[in-house]
Amino acid sequence: MLAFRKNEGIPKMIIGIDDTDSREGMCTTYLGAVLMDELQQYGTVIGDPLLIRLNPTIPYKTRGNASIAIRLDTDRPNKVMEHVTSRIESLAQMDCERTNPGVVFVTDTDHEHTRAVLEEFFIRTVREVISIDTAKNIIHDLDLPAKGYKNGRGLIGALAACGAMLRDGWDHTYEYLAYRQMAVWGTPRIVDEESVWKADMATYPDTWDTIDQANDLVVCVPHSPDPVLFGIRGKTVEAVTSASNMIVSEPIERYAIFRTDQGTDLHLIPVEKIADIQDMHSYTIEARICEPPHTIRGGHTIVPVCDRDGRCIDCAAFEPTKNFRSLIRELIPDDMVRVSGSVKKSTLNIEKIEIISLARAYDVSNPTCPSCGKRMKSAGIDQGYRCRKCGTRSDTPQQRERERNIAPGIYEVPPCARRHLAKPLVRTHQANTFPSR
Repeated sequence: MLAFRKNEGIPKMIIGIDDTDSREGMCTTYLGAVLMDELQQYGTVIGDPLLIRLNPTIPYKTRGNASIAIRLDTDRPNKVMEHVTSRIESLAQMDCERTNPGVVFVTDTDHEHTRAVLEEFFIRTVREVISIDTAKNIIHDLDLPAKGYKNGRGLIGALAACGAMLRDGWDHTYEYLAYRQMAVWGTPRIVDEESVWKADMATYPDTWDTIDQANDLVVCVPHSPDPVLFGIRGKTVEAVTSASNMIVSEPIERYAIFRTDQGTDLHLIPVEKIADIQDMHSYTIEARICEPPHTIRGGHTIVPVCDRDGRCIDCAAFEPTKNFRSLIRELIPDDMVRVSGSVKKSTLNIEKIEIISLARAYDVSNPTCPSCGKRMKSAGIDQGYRCRKCGTRSDTPQQRERERNIAPGIYEVPPCARRHLAKPLVRTHQANTFPSR
């Protein structure tokens, strides 16, 4: 599918790459880091490389559903294309059934129509389900040099990353990724955890998701057999660099700092009606708690909510959200909330929740006899209450309002359960204390 252009002298080029990794190894960002060093022989890398997280609900993803883009000034575009495709073929996990790499080159970066089409496509891939044919048709219509391997699914993310590079003004964060030496890939990582905690203490809240304080976990060190040693997320290049420099670890082969849509909530679609919700999309919706939360097998907590039309959907705080489930279990019918999360199998996986207002809660007990002060007993099913001492009867139980253990505010899942795209509350200075970070 790759069509090299014959003309030389093109000053700018964007390279988008996706789906070179697998659950057994490799990482598309590592390929990007390698290329940023190697492509210097053909030109100059301009600006920050991009790490773009796409729709998190897509079932075909290998791990984090990420693609990358690099911008290059070059007068040797053919050589660049040849080198990039050669590196994909040598490093991508082609033997994995789910790995289907794609690469797209945009060489006319100032063309208004090209920019508009790709910018829109970028947003759609973060929020919607895109077919391979849709990506191929855009590549064909815009006459973009591209190559898809195997079924070509990686062309979707590659094209989206190019669109992100062309789009100005979108919210972004940064991630510093340190990579292991190739000889130790797949072996246990050596990272001094105490140094990670110290790095977090020194740089939080300018960095986040380095550790999970409430659950006493280091979360910036992955467990999969890929080249990444650790990743530090934060608001600036300076912040993530500072934290990374404090971490004591095994030798690093190389590192790269990516500008990214992680931690931005870009995937969330505001809706007013549950009828508008579809599987494999992510939403924010205001709703009313319509039934008490309940916990099912596996420790997952489910709470049904209803919209103004009376239509309901189950919202879930799954077991990996740990202490966040305690908050959800405190909700009662008629609490008003705004929930955000991704939908699969008609269930919304809660990423954050805003408690707008709380219903009054009551403890219900047998009434006290007004004559003798004794506690009445049940007189039988649907027969009210009767005082055994003096025979006084009552039809209604005694209700006493009780204090709620939660307060209005915005709450989020802990770092160990946070999705890449989910915006941490520390970015908006709205963090609440239940549960703690």
